[in-house]
This record gives sequence, structure tokens and C-alpha cells, in this order.
Amino acid sequence: MHFAAASLVGESMRDPIRYYRNNVSGSVALLDAVLAGGVKRFVLSSTAALFGTPDDVPIPESAAIRPESVYGETKHSIERLLGWLATTKGLGYTALRYFNAAGASELQGEDHDPETHLIPIVLQVAEGSRPSVGVYGNDYPTPDGSAVRDYVHVVDLADAHMLAVESIEPGSQKAYNLGSGTGFSVRQVIDTCRAVTGRAIPEVASPRRAGDPPILVADSSKARAELGWRPRTESLEAIVESAWRWRLAHPHGYPRPGRQAAWASGPVAKL
Repeated sequence: MHFAAASLVGESMRDPIRYYRNNVSGSVALLDAVLAGGVKRFVLSSTAALFGTPDDVPIPESAAIRPESVYGETKHSIERLLGWLATTKGLGYTALRYFNAAGASELQGEDHDPETHLIPIVLQVAEGSRPSVGVYGNDYPTPDGSAVRDYVHVVDLADAHMLAVESIEPGSQKAYNLGSGTGFSVRQVIDTCRAVTGRAIPEVASPRRAGDPPILVADSSKARAELGWRPRTESLEAIVESAWRWRLAHPHGYPRPGRQAAWASGPVAKL
């Protein structure tokens, strides 16, 4: 299962070479080793950024692939390579196209440095470690002008990976969109975080980010039908509640150089 990638849309537009070097060249090196080692089943963490601005919402797997960011283009390049390896080398693969992974399990949550994902940023504002949350774009063609995204719980994504790897056969080529099928705007996410935490969360209007489509919502019916995937946490409120519980239990996040030793250490558990 190949999860590793540089994955920030805005950063990819500023530094395309880094994204091609890391995501594409790195994957070529990995796949070379995979073939040499006789691996027959391969699962790729792919992305909804493949689709750019879609013609139809929710987005099916058959939608046109036309990335609007370097990040999305690099993932498309990897999917295309996997297709050729399935045809020429018999490598079976499944590409899982995440929409917005979110939420937390009891012991594992989001803790990036710097943090770029919306829900943990909003919760940082709620806990007082960040002054406000930026709303990037208020003039999208959406009900409240902010971008709309589909949020899927990380544990449900983990379930999909296990189902996917078990279903792969030599030479098979599959791709599945993974999401809840419901879109929420940035402002709806902020309002949900306010309701869950009971705290004031200031927001600041900011310009659009390059490469951000207005609406990305998944049609995940294919994954449900073919993999038997059944998300267990589908409401935005439940996703935010899980993330908030994790932040309250892990106020210092994970240990890393330069962080205080007050971080509560413990065993790393599976999702």
C-alpha cells in the first residue's frame, strides 16, 4: 500500500519540480522494487484532485480526468504508470481516490507541521492555539461562496484499503472514489466545529488558492457495490467530534524535535 506523497495543492503550484521528483520519481523507484520483489497486489492512495472542476456532482470514476493542480497531475501520472504495469507486467492494482480524509481514531489523529487541513486548523482556533481560520475564496459558485468538499473518516478509509487489497487479482486495474457523497462548504465546516466545541471560532476572508476547484463530492457507489465498503462514520458532526476528542486527549500532538516533553507518550496503535 503506497501512501507516501507530497500532497498540498497550493504548494504543488509553487514548486512543481519537487512534486514530480517526490511523487512521480519516487513512485517509479518504488514500483521498480515492487516488480523486482515479485509483488502482485498494489494499492495506491490517489486523490479527487484528478478531476479538477467536474462536469457532474457527485463525481463518478468515469468522470473526465483533468487535474487543475500539479499535485493532481502527479497522481494521474502514477495511475497511468500502474495501468501500463498491469498490462505489461501483470501487476494488479487498485487506486483509491480520497476526497477529504478527516477525523480521528481513539489514539491517532491529525497533527501536521505546518497544519494545512481544514478541520484540524479550525479546531486549533477553538483550542486557542491559532487566532483565526482563513476562508480561501468567498466568491465560488456555491450557496455561501466558499468551496465545497466531501469529508470521509480516516478509519473508513482504512477499511477500504483492506477490502481493496483483498480483492486484487494479477493484472487487474481498478479505481474507486472514496467519500460520503455529501458536500459541505468551508463555512459549514466552521459552523459545525463551533457547534461541537461550543467555542467561538473567528474566520478571516482570504483569496482563493491556485488549483482549488469550487466543488468536489464523491459518488462512491462503485466502492460500495464492488468492495462492499460501508462507511461507519458519515455525518460531519461525528467526524468533527472524533477529531475534537483526539485533540483534547493529545494537546501536544505527536512528539517531534523542538516540541516540549510534556507530550503524553504511548504505544502507536493501528487504526
